[in-house]
Amino acid sequence: MYKSMLFMPGNNPGMLYSSTILGADAVIIDLEDAVSASEKDAARILVREYLSLLESRNIEHSNDILIRVNPTDTPYFTDDMDEIINLDFNAIMLPKASVDSVKEIDKYLNEKNSDKKVFCLIETALGVEDAFNILSQSDRVIGVLLGAEDLTLDLGAERTKESNEIAYARNKIVSVSKALQIQAIDTPFTDTDDMVGLKKDTEFAKSIGMTGKAAISPRHVETINNVFAPTDAEVEHAVRVCEGAIDAKEKGLGAWSLDGKMVDAPIIKRAVNLLKQTDYFKEEYNDLL
Repeated sequence: MYKSMLFMPGNNPGMLYSSTILGADAVIIDLEDAVSASEKDAARILVREYLSLLESRNIEHSNDILIRVNPTDTPYFTDDMDEIINLDFNAIMLPKASVDSVKEIDKYLNEKNSDKKVFCLIETALGVEDAFNILSQSDRVIGVLLGAEDLTLDLGAERTKESNEIAYARNKIVSVSKALQIQAIDTPFTDTDDMVGLKKDTEFAKSIGMTGKAAISPRHVETINNVFAPTDAEVEHAVRVCEGAIDAKEKGLGAWSLDGKMVDAPIIKRAVNLLKQTDYFKEEYNDLL
């Protein structure tokens, strides 16, 4: 589960080679928007050499690595996939995801006998409206990231810090992701200097059910991690819920209370999911779901 995902241009060697020390749970190496058409080939080669170097030298990185390829309906998609398919990374980020594009990337990966996972980027009005169908097309899909910049362009709406223009899209993405039990990552906060605004926007994203947030600046990673990290009080309560649920199950109790409040299945599930982000999680807690 990613609290923070940091976009990294695929054509910037300095940033690539510093990506493992920036504190993000996941790094998204970008071969799409961050790379001009004239630099696509060079970026693919650079990314290949970077990941090959990590592998050859057994360099461990503390974060997961995703690669954002170009859309399936562009001439760059197949070149991207052919270049990276045998490299060691965690998942492919699919931009402008649609039912057809998820089917196409799933077909490609099956033909290559690859076990790579897919993270979908929803960034069009049609993508938002068809989100459930898109994200349920393949078992490879592990999460969805909302792309507000392209979405508001598609909507003809002004992109604002208040983000009222993407309220519907945010809630739709959260609802669909929960139904499919995949990660829901919020759109980046694009003002790199407004740390107060970043914190407020991140807290709101968490409050509506987003499981993490993307960033375009390394400066934003720490704030995002801090907001999405469970507090000590939340962890303590979750442990008590899970341990209490185990005890109740062993005693054959159908209903029980904690601190004077009834504990039911949704509360237990929330506690288990929270502890999965910590060192306090136990495999036996999965039996409570």
